[in-house]
Amino acid sequence: MEHKLNIYNTLSRKKELFIPLNSPYVGMYVCGPTVYGDGHLGHARPAITFDLLFRYLKHLGYKVRYVRNITDVGHLENDADEGEDKIAKKARLEQLEPMEVVQYYLNRYHKAMEALNVLPPSIEPHASGHIIEQIEYIKKILDAGYAYISDGSVYFDVEKYNKEYHYGKLSGRNIDELLNTTRALDGQQEKRNSVDFALWKKASPEHIMRWPSPWSDGFPGWHLECSAMGTKYLGEEFDIHGGGMDLLFPHHECEIAQSVAAQGKETVHYWMHNNMITINGQKMGKSLGNFITLDQFFTGDHKLLSQPFSPMTIRFFILQAHYRSTLDFSNDALIAAEKAYQRLSEGWENLNKIIPGTDSTVDIKNLREKCYEAMNDDLSSPIVISYLFDAVRIINTILSGKASINETDLEELKEIFQTFMFDILGLKVENSTTGNASNEAYEKAVDLLLDVRQEAKNHKDWQTADFIRNKLSEIGFEIKDTKDGAEWKLNK
Repeated sequence: MEHKLNIYNTLSRKKELFIPLNSPYVGMYVCGPTVYGDGHLGHARPAITFDLLFRYLKHLGYKVRYVRNITDVGHLENDADEGEDKIAKKARLEQLEPMEVVQYYLNRYHKAMEALNVLPPSIEPHASGHIIEQIEYIKKILDAGYAYISDGSVYFDVEKYNKEYHYGKLSGRNIDELLNTTRALDGQQEKRNSVDFALWKKASPEHIMRWPSPWSDGFPGWHLECSAMGTKYLGEEFDIHGGGMDLLFPHHECEIAQSVAAQGKETVHYWMHNNMITINGQKMGKSLGNFITLDQFFTGDHKLLSQPFSPMTIRFFILQAHYRSTLDFSNDALIAAEKAYQRLSEGWENLNKIIPGTDSTVDIKNLREKCYEAMNDDLSSPIVISYLFDAVRIINTILSGKASINETDLEELKEIFQTFMFDILGLKVENSTTGNASNEAYEKAVDLLLDVRQEAKNHKDWQTADFIRNKLSEIGFEIKDTKDGAEWKLNK
Protein backbone atom coordinates (compact mmCIF):
# COMPACT_ATOMS: atom_id res chain seq x y z
CA MET A 1 0.00 0.00 0.00
CA GLU A 2 1.11 3.55 -0.69
CA HIS A 3 1.95 5.55 2.41
CA LYS A 4 0.91 9.17 2.53
CA LEU A 5 2.33 10.60 5.71
CA ASN A 6 0.57 13.72 6.94
CA ILE A 7 2.26 15.83 9.59
CA TYR A 8 1.08 18.91 11.44
CA ASN A 9 3.11 21.91 10.32
CA THR A 10 3.23 24.55 13.07
CA LEU A 11 3.93 27.18 10.43
CA SER A 12 0.69 26.62 8.50
CA ARG A 13 -1.24 25.42 11.60
CA LYS A 14 -2.59 22.43 9.70
CA LYS A 15 -1.77 18.87 8.74
CA GLU A 16 0.08 18.66 5.45
CA LEU A 17 1.10 15.81 3.20
CA PHE A 18 4.81 15.22 3.73
CA ILE A 19 6.67 15.70 0.45
CA PRO A 20 10.46 15.71 0.86
CA LEU A 21 12.49 18.26 -1.09
CA ASN A 22 14.71 15.61 -2.56
CA SER A 23 13.12 12.17 -2.12
CA PRO A 24 14.23 9.58 -0.98
CA TYR A 25 16.50 11.84 1.11
CA VAL A 26 15.08 13.58 4.18
CA GLY A 27 16.88 16.23 6.25
CA MET A 28 15.70 16.59 9.85
CA TYR A 29 17.04 18.88 12.57
CA VAL A 30 15.95 18.69 16.20
CA CYS A 31 17.02 20.96 19.05
CA GLY A 32 18.94 18.84 21.52
CA PRO A 33 19.64 19.48 25.21
CA THR A 34 21.69 22.15 26.94
CA VAL A 35 23.94 19.84 28.93
CA TYR A 36 24.35 21.42 32.36
CA GLY A 37 22.27 18.92 34.37
CA ASP A 38 20.74 15.46 34.16
CA GLY A 39 18.10 14.77 31.54
CA HIS A 40 14.54 14.70 32.87
CA LEU A 41 11.12 13.62 31.61
CA GLY A 42 10.79 16.89 29.66
CA HIS A 43 13.93 15.96 27.68
CA ALA A 44 12.69 12.42 27.07
CA ARG A 45 9.58 13.63 25.26
CA PRO A 46 11.18 15.38 22.23
CA ALA A 47 13.83 12.63 22.06
CA ILE A 48 11.14 9.91 21.89
CA THR A 49 8.79 11.94 19.64
CA PHE A 50 11.43 12.54 16.99
CA ASP A 51 12.83 9.04 17.42
CA LEU A 52 9.34 7.83 16.46
CA LEU A 53 9.41 10.07 13.37
CA PHE A 54 13.00 9.01 12.52
CA ARG A 55 12.09 5.31 12.82
CA TYR A 56 8.90 5.71 10.77
CA LEU A 57 10.55 7.68 7.96
CA LYS A 58 13.26 5.01 7.73
CA HIS A 59 10.60 2.30 7.80
CA LEU A 60 8.89 4.00 4.82
CA GLY A 61 12.17 3.74 2.92
CA TYR A 62 13.50 7.29 3.25
CA LYS A 63 17.22 7.91 3.73
CA VAL A 64 17.19 10.23 6.72
CA ARG A 65 19.97 12.51 7.89
CA TYR A 66 18.98 13.34 11.45
CA VAL A 67 20.88 16.16 13.12
CA ARG A 68 20.34 16.75 16.85
CA ASN A 69 22.60 19.38 18.33
CA ILE A 70 24.21 19.76 21.74
CA THR A 71 24.09 23.26 23.22
CA ASP A 72 27.30 23.69 25.18
CA VAL A 73 27.70 27.47 25.05
CA GLY A 74 25.62 30.63 24.67
CA HIS A 75 22.44 29.47 26.42
CA LEU A 76 22.09 32.15 29.08
CA GLU A 77 19.94 31.98 32.18
CA ASN A 78 16.20 32.54 31.67
CA ASP A 79 16.74 31.91 27.92
CA ALA A 80 17.41 35.66 27.53
CA ASP A 81 20.35 37.78 26.34
CA GLU A 82 21.40 38.68 29.86
CA GLY A 83 22.76 36.68 32.78
CA GLU A 84 25.31 33.94 33.11
CA ASP A 85 25.88 31.06 30.69
CA LYS A 86 24.08 28.01 32.15
CA ILE A 87 27.09 25.74 31.64
CA ALA A 88 29.68 28.29 32.81
CA LYS A 89 27.62 28.87 35.97
CA LYS A 90 27.58 25.14 36.75
CA ALA A 91 31.35 24.96 36.06
CA ARG A 92 32.00 27.88 38.41
CA LEU A 93 29.88 26.35 41.19
CA GLU A 94 31.60 22.97 40.86
CA GLN A 95 35.08 24.39 40.12
CA LEU A 96 35.34 22.49 36.87
CA GLU A 97 36.35 23.31 33.30
CA PRO A 98 33.08 24.05 31.38
CA MET A 99 33.78 21.22 28.95
CA GLU A 100 34.08 18.82 31.91
CA VAL A 101 30.51 19.74 32.84
CA VAL A 102 29.41 19.27 29.22
CA GLN A 103 31.12 15.89 28.84
CA TYR A 104 29.83 14.56 32.18
CA TYR A 105 26.20 15.39 31.48
CA LEU A 106 26.44 14.43 27.80
CA ASN A 107 27.67 10.94 28.77
CA ARG A 108 24.75 10.61 31.17
CA TYR A 109 22.28 11.92 28.56
CA HIS A 110 23.50 9.34 26.03
CA LYS A 111 23.19 6.56 28.60
CA ALA A 112 19.60 7.58 29.42
CA MET A 113 18.73 7.80 25.69
CA GLU A 114 20.13 4.32 25.10
CA ALA A 115 18.05 2.98 28.02
CA LEU A 116 14.94 4.56 26.44
CA ASN A 117 15.85 2.86 23.14
CA VAL A 118 16.21 6.24 21.40
CA LEU A 119 18.34 5.78 18.29
CA PRO A 120 21.38 8.05 18.08
CA PRO A 121 21.10 10.84 15.48
CA SER A 122 23.15 10.75 12.26
CA ILE A 123 25.12 13.81 13.39
CA GLU A 124 25.34 15.38 16.85
CA PRO A 125 27.10 18.73 16.40
CA HIS A 126 28.25 20.85 19.35
CA ALA A 127 27.68 24.61 19.27
CA SER A 128 31.22 25.22 20.55
CA GLY A 129 32.62 23.26 17.59
CA HIS A 130 30.96 25.56 15.04
CA ILE A 131 32.07 29.04 16.10
CA ILE A 132 33.64 29.77 12.68
CA GLU A 133 30.41 28.90 10.86
CA GLN A 134 28.44 31.08 13.26
CA ILE A 135 30.75 34.06 12.71
CA GLU A 136 30.34 33.67 8.94
CA TYR A 137 26.55 33.46 9.34
CA ILE A 138 26.52 36.71 11.35
CA LYS A 139 28.57 38.43 8.62
CA LYS A 140 25.86 37.50 6.07
CA ILE A 141 23.13 38.99 8.28
CA LEU A 142 25.19 42.18 8.82
CA ASP A 143 25.89 42.47 5.06
CA ALA A 144 22.15 42.15 4.38
CA GLY A 145 21.52 45.03 6.81
CA TYR A 146 19.43 43.16 9.40
CA ALA A 147 21.86 43.42 12.30
CA TYR A 148 23.92 46.11 14.05
CA ILE A 149 27.06 46.21 16.18
CA SER A 150 26.80 47.72 19.64
CA ASP A 151 29.80 47.88 21.96
CA GLY A 152 31.34 44.66 20.62
CA SER A 153 28.05 42.72 20.58
CA VAL A 154 25.95 42.09 17.47
CA TYR A 155 22.15 42.26 17.62
CA PHE A 156 19.44 41.31 15.15
CA ASP A 157 17.30 44.30 14.13
CA VAL A 158 13.78 42.92 14.57
CA GLU A 159 12.02 46.19 13.70
CA LYS A 160 13.81 46.53 10.36
CA TYR A 161 13.25 42.86 9.52
CA ASN A 162 9.57 43.09 10.46
CA LYS A 163 9.00 45.96 7.98
CA GLU A 164 9.86 43.63 5.09
CA TYR A 165 9.00 40.21 6.52
CA HIS A 166 6.78 38.89 9.26
CA TYR A 167 8.57 38.31 12.56
CA GLY A 168 6.06 36.31 14.61
CA LYS A 169 4.61 34.17 11.82
CA LEU A 170 5.50 30.87 13.52
CA SER A 171 4.31 31.73 17.02
CA GLY A 172 1.46 34.04 16.03
CA ARG A 173 2.83 36.85 18.23
CA ASN A 174 2.00 40.44 17.38
CA ILE A 175 5.46 42.00 17.22
CA ASP A 176 4.16 45.51 16.43
CA GLU A 177 2.52 45.47 19.83
CA LEU A 178 5.73 44.29 21.47
CA LEU A 179 7.75 46.96 19.67
CA ASN A 180 5.41 49.72 20.84
CA THR A 181 5.27 48.60 24.46
CA THR A 182 8.98 47.94 24.96
CA ARG A 183 10.59 51.12 23.61
CA ALA A 184 10.71 52.86 26.94
CA LEU A 185 12.40 50.06 28.85
CA ASP A 186 15.54 50.99 30.76
CA GLY A 187 18.65 48.85 30.96
CA GLN A 188 18.56 48.02 27.24
CA GLN A 189 21.25 50.52 26.26
CA GLU A 190 23.04 48.09 23.94
CA LYS A 191 19.87 47.19 22.04
CA ARG A 192 17.77 49.51 19.91
CA ASN A 193 14.72 47.48 20.93
CA SER A 194 14.23 44.99 23.74
CA VAL A 195 12.86 42.44 21.21
CA ASP A 196 16.18 42.52 19.34
CA PHE A 197 18.21 39.42 20.10
CA ALA A 198 21.93 38.73 20.33
CA LEU A 199 23.81 37.11 17.46
CA TRP A 200 27.16 37.64 19.22
CA LYS A 201 27.78 38.72 22.79
CA LYS A 202 30.93 40.48 23.94
CA ALA A 203 32.26 38.52 26.92
CA SER A 204 32.56 40.27 30.25
CA PRO A 205 36.03 39.88 31.88
CA GLU A 206 34.86 37.01 34.14
CA HIS A 207 33.21 35.04 31.29
CA ILE A 208 35.22 31.83 30.79
CA MET A 209 33.82 30.67 27.45
CA ARG A 210 35.00 33.11 24.78
CA TRP A 211 36.30 33.11 21.24
CA PRO A 212 37.89 35.82 19.04
CA SER A 213 35.62 37.41 16.43
CA PRO A 214 35.74 40.53 14.21
CA TRP A 215 33.60 42.33 16.82
CA SER A 216 35.01 41.23 20.20
CA ASP A 217 36.17 38.29 22.22
CA GLY A 218 32.85 36.73 23.01
CA PHE A 219 30.40 33.93 22.28
CA PRO A 220 27.50 33.24 19.90
CA GLY A 221 23.83 33.85 20.60
CA TRP A 222 21.78 30.78 21.44
CA HIS A 223 19.34 31.15 18.50
CA LEU A 224 22.12 31.50 15.97
CA GLU A 225 23.74 28.16 16.77
CA CYS A 226 20.90 26.08 15.33
CA SER A 227 20.67 28.14 12.13
CA ALA A 228 24.40 27.75 11.47
CA MET A 229 24.55 24.02 12.29
CA GLY A 230 21.30 23.17 10.49
CA THR A 231 22.37 24.78 7.22
CA LYS A 232 25.92 23.36 7.48
CA TYR A 233 24.72 19.75 7.62
CA LEU A 234 21.36 19.89 5.85
CA GLY A 235 21.71 22.76 3.36
CA GLU A 236 20.02 26.14 2.90
CA GLU A 237 16.66 24.40 2.67
CA PHE A 238 15.69 21.19 4.45
CA ASP A 239 12.57 19.21 5.28
CA ILE A 240 11.85 19.07 9.02
CA HIS A 241 12.82 21.07 12.10
CA GLY A 242 11.57 19.76 15.42
CA GLY A 243 11.67 20.62 19.09
CA GLY A 244 9.57 21.23 22.17
CA MET A 245 6.73 23.75 22.06
CA ASP A 246 8.59 25.87 24.62
CA LEU A 247 11.17 26.62 21.88
CA LEU A 248 8.59 27.98 19.45
CA PHE A 249 9.11 31.52 20.72
CA PRO A 250 11.60 33.05 20.73
CA HIS A 251 14.08 30.33 19.68
CA HIS A 252 12.50 29.01 16.46
CA GLU A 253 10.97 32.37 15.56
CA CYS A 254 14.49 33.83 15.66
CA GLU A 255 15.84 30.96 13.57
CA ILE A 256 13.36 31.78 10.77
CA ALA A 257 14.30 35.48 10.90
CA GLN A 258 18.02 34.67 10.81
CA SER A 259 17.75 32.33 7.81
CA VAL A 260 15.59 34.76 5.81
CA ALA A 261 17.98 37.63 6.64
CA ALA A 262 21.11 35.61 5.80
CA GLN A 263 19.96 33.84 2.64
CA GLY A 264 16.81 35.64 1.49
CA LYS A 265 14.60 32.55 1.97
CA GLU A 266 13.31 30.28 4.69
CA THR A 267 15.26 27.15 5.52
CA VAL A 268 12.62 24.81 6.95
CA HIS A 269 9.59 23.35 5.16
CA TYR A 270 7.88 21.56 8.08
CA TRP A 271 8.09 22.82 11.67
CA MET A 272 7.08 20.20 14.23
CA HIS A 273 6.63 20.73 17.97
CA ASN A 274 5.90 18.27 20.74
CA ASN A 275 3.79 19.53 23.62
CA MET A 276 4.93 19.79 27.22
CA ILE A 277 4.99 17.34 30.07
CA THR A 278 3.24 18.95 33.01
CA ILE A 279 3.35 18.21 36.68
CA ASN A 280 0.23 19.40 38.51
CA GLY A 281 -0.61 21.43 35.43
CA GLN A 282 2.73 23.31 35.34
CA LYS A 283 5.46 22.72 32.73
CA MET A 284 8.18 20.41 33.99
CA GLY A 285 11.58 22.07 33.58
CA LYS A 286 15.00 22.70 35.08
CA SER A 287 14.38 26.42 35.37
CA LEU A 288 11.24 25.76 37.46
CA GLY A 289 12.98 23.19 39.65
CA ASN A 290 9.95 20.84 39.47
CA PHE A 291 11.55 18.14 37.38
CA ILE A 292 12.31 14.47 38.02
CA THR A 293 15.46 13.20 36.33
CA LEU A 294 15.38 10.07 34.20
CA ASP A 295 17.77 8.39 36.62
CA GLN A 296 15.36 9.09 39.48
CA PHE A 297 12.58 7.37 37.52
CA PHE A 298 14.81 4.36 36.89
CA THR A 299 15.80 4.07 40.58
CA GLY A 300 12.55 5.32 42.17
CA ASP A 301 14.59 7.78 44.23
CA HIS A 302 12.21 10.78 44.39
CA LYS A 303 9.54 11.78 46.88
CA LEU A 304 6.83 11.81 44.19
CA LEU A 305 7.61 8.24 43.11
CA SER A 306 6.39 5.15 44.96
CA GLN A 307 8.67 2.75 43.07
CA PRO A 308 11.24 2.58 40.26
CA PHE A 309 9.91 2.75 36.68
CA SER A 310 11.70 1.02 33.85
CA PRO A 311 12.86 2.88 30.72
CA MET A 312 10.24 1.07 28.62
CA THR A 313 7.47 2.12 31.02
CA ILE A 314 8.63 5.73 30.53
CA ARG A 315 8.75 5.31 26.75
CA PHE A 316 5.30 3.69 26.70
CA PHE A 317 3.91 6.45 28.99
CA ILE A 318 5.10 9.11 26.51
CA LEU A 319 3.90 7.24 23.40
CA GLN A 320 0.40 6.55 24.78
CA ALA A 321 -0.32 10.29 24.41
CA HIS A 322 -0.25 12.07 21.04
CA TYR A 323 2.94 14.13 20.78
CA ARG A 324 0.97 17.37 20.32
CA SER A 325 -1.13 16.92 23.45
CA THR A 326 0.04 17.84 26.94
CA LEU A 327 0.93 14.89 29.11
CA ASP A 328 0.37 15.30 32.83
CA PHE A 329 2.76 13.32 34.98
CA SER A 330 1.66 11.51 38.11
CA ASN A 331 2.86 8.42 39.95
CA ASP A 332 -0.55 6.79 39.38
CA ALA A 333 -0.40 7.48 35.63
CA LEU A 334 2.99 5.75 35.50
CA ILE A 335 1.72 2.73 37.45
CA ALA A 336 -1.16 2.46 34.96
CA ALA A 337 1.33 2.73 32.06
CA GLU A 338 3.49 0.00 33.62
CA LYS A 339 0.50 -2.36 33.90
CA ALA A 340 -0.63 -1.62 30.35
CA TYR A 341 2.86 -2.16 28.99
CA GLN A 342 3.17 -5.46 30.88
CA ARG A 343 -0.10 -6.56 29.26
CA LEU A 344 1.25 -5.68 25.81
CA SER A 345 4.55 -7.51 26.47
CA GLU A 346 2.65 -10.58 27.72
CA GLY A 347 0.56 -10.42 24.54
CA TRP A 348 3.73 -10.70 22.45
CA GLU A 349 5.06 -13.55 24.61
CA ASN A 350 1.70 -15.37 24.38
CA LEU A 351 1.64 -14.89 20.62
CA ASN A 352 4.82 -16.96 20.40
CA LYS A 353 3.15 -19.79 22.36
CA ILE A 354 0.25 -20.18 19.94
CA ILE A 355 0.16 -23.33 17.82
CA PRO A 356 -1.72 -22.59 14.58
CA GLY A 357 -4.71 -24.61 13.45
CA THR A 358 -6.08 -25.21 9.96
CA ASP A 359 -8.60 -22.39 9.94
CA SER A 360 -9.01 -18.91 11.43
CA THR A 361 -12.06 -17.77 13.34
CA VAL A 362 -10.47 -14.38 14.09
CA ASP A 363 -10.50 -11.33 11.82
CA ILE A 364 -7.18 -9.51 11.50
CA LYS A 365 -7.31 -8.58 7.83
CA ASN A 366 -7.33 -4.78 8.23
CA LEU A 367 -5.19 -4.53 11.35
CA ARG A 368 -1.93 -3.64 9.57
CA GLU A 369 -3.65 -1.02 7.37
CA LYS A 370 -5.29 0.57 10.42
CA CYS A 371 -1.90 0.84 12.16
CA TYR A 372 -0.39 2.50 9.09
CA GLU A 373 -3.38 4.86 8.82
CA ALA A 374 -2.81 5.96 12.42
CA MET A 375 0.93 6.52 11.85
CA ASN A 376 0.23 8.42 8.62
CA ASP A 377 -2.16 10.67 10.50
CA ASP A 378 0.51 12.81 12.21
CA LEU A 379 2.14 9.90 14.07
CA SER A 380 -0.91 8.87 16.12
CA SER A 381 0.96 6.50 18.42
CA PRO A 382 -1.94 6.15 20.95
CA ILE A 383 -4.18 4.80 18.16
CA VAL A 384 -1.49 2.31 17.09
CA ILE A 385 -1.20 1.16 20.72
CA SER A 386 -4.99 0.71 20.94
CA TYR A 387 -4.86 -1.55 17.83
CA LEU A 388 -2.06 -3.58 19.41
CA PHE A 389 -4.31 -4.07 22.45
CA ASP A 390 -7.06 -5.27 20.09
CA ALA A 391 -4.52 -7.84 18.90
CA VAL A 392 -3.74 -8.84 22.51
CA ARG A 393 -7.45 -9.54 23.08
CA ILE A 394 -7.48 -11.76 19.97
CA ILE A 395 -4.37 -13.61 21.23
CA ASN A 396 -5.97 -14.25 24.64
CA THR A 397 -9.15 -15.53 23.01
CA ILE A 398 -7.12 -18.00 20.93
CA LEU A 399 -5.09 -19.15 23.95
CA SER A 400 -8.26 -19.74 25.98
CA GLY A 401 -9.48 -22.05 23.21
CA LYS A 402 -12.44 -19.87 22.24
CA ALA A 403 -11.00 -19.09 18.78
CA SER A 404 -8.48 -20.52 16.34
CA ILE A 405 -5.92 -19.06 13.93
CA ASN A 406 -4.18 -20.51 10.89
CA GLU A 407 -0.46 -20.22 10.14
CA THR A 408 -0.79 -17.35 7.63
CA ASP A 409 -2.78 -15.19 10.05
CA LEU A 410 -0.44 -16.08 12.92
CA GLU A 411 2.59 -14.94 10.90
CA GLU A 412 0.72 -11.75 9.96
CA LEU A 413 -0.01 -11.05 13.64
CA LYS A 414 3.66 -11.60 14.54
CA GLU A 415 4.77 -9.26 11.75
CA ILE A 416 2.35 -6.55 12.90
CA PHE A 417 3.82 -6.70 16.42
CA GLN A 418 7.38 -6.75 15.09
CA THR A 419 6.74 -3.80 12.78
CA PHE A 420 4.71 -1.53 15.02
CA MET A 421 5.59 -2.42 18.61
CA PHE A 422 9.33 -2.93 18.10
CA ASP A 423 10.53 -1.29 14.86
CA ILE A 424 8.33 1.83 14.81
CA LEU A 425 7.25 2.50 18.41
CA GLY A 426 10.72 1.37 19.49
CA LEU A 427 9.46 -0.61 22.48
CA LYS A 428 11.19 -3.73 23.69
CA VAL A 429 10.23 -6.51 26.07
CA GLU A 430 11.93 -6.15 29.41
CA ASN A 431 12.74 -9.16 31.56
CA SER A 432 11.86 -7.36 34.76
CA THR A 433 8.78 -5.31 35.50
CA THR A 434 10.74 -2.50 37.11
CA GLY A 435 13.96 -2.89 35.16
CA ASN A 436 16.14 -2.08 38.15
CA ALA A 437 19.45 -3.79 38.87
CA SER A 438 18.30 -5.78 41.90
CA ASN A 439 15.49 -7.42 39.87
CA GLU A 440 17.94 -8.38 37.16
CA ALA A 441 20.32 -9.92 39.71
CA TYR A 442 17.44 -11.85 41.34
CA GLU A 443 16.36 -13.26 37.97
CA LYS A 444 19.91 -14.34 37.19
CA ALA A 445 20.10 -16.04 40.62
CA VAL A 446 16.93 -18.08 39.89
CA ASP A 447 18.31 -19.02 36.45
CA LEU A 448 21.57 -20.07 38.10
CA LEU A 449 19.72 -22.34 40.56
CA LEU A 450 17.86 -23.96 37.68
CA ASP A 451 21.18 -24.46 35.84
CA VAL A 452 22.55 -26.21 38.94
CA ARG A 453 19.39 -28.34 39.04
CA GLN A 454 19.83 -29.23 35.35
CA GLU A 455 23.45 -30.25 36.02
CA ALA A 456 22.25 -32.47 38.89
CA LYS A 457 19.69 -34.09 36.57
CA ASN A 458 22.38 -34.66 33.94
CA HIS A 459 24.40 -36.54 36.58
CA LYS A 460 21.25 -38.43 37.66
CA ASP A 461 21.46 -36.72 41.07
CA TRP A 462 17.68 -36.69 41.48
CA GLN A 463 17.85 -35.86 45.19
CA THR A 464 19.56 -32.46 44.58
CA ALA A 465 17.34 -31.72 41.56
CA ASP A 466 14.15 -32.39 43.57
CA PHE A 467 15.47 -30.46 46.58
CA ILE A 468 16.03 -27.29 44.46
CA ARG A 469 12.63 -27.64 42.81
CA ASN A 470 10.78 -28.19 46.11
CA LYS A 471 12.51 -25.30 47.86
CA LEU A 472 11.73 -22.92 44.98
CA SER A 473 8.09 -24.11 45.04
CA GLU A 474 7.87 -23.41 48.77
CA ILE A 475 8.98 -19.79 48.19
CA GLY A 476 6.26 -19.41 45.53
CA PHE A 477 8.02 -20.23 42.26
CA GLU A 478 6.26 -22.35 39.66
CA ILE A 479 8.78 -24.53 37.79
CA LYS A 480 7.80 -26.13 34.50
CA ASP A 481 10.10 -28.59 32.72
CA THR A 482 9.97 -28.28 28.92
CA LYS A 483 11.94 -29.90 26.14
CA ASP A 484 14.05 -26.68 25.92
CA GLY A 485 14.83 -26.63 29.66
CA ALA A 486 13.06 -25.39 32.80
CA GLU A 487 10.80 -22.30 32.76
CA TRP A 488 9.83 -20.43 35.91
CA LYS A 489 7.49 -17.76 37.10
CA LEU A 490 6.75 -16.27 40.48
CA ASN A 491 3.16 -16.74 41.65
CA LYS A 492 2.20 -13.41 43.18
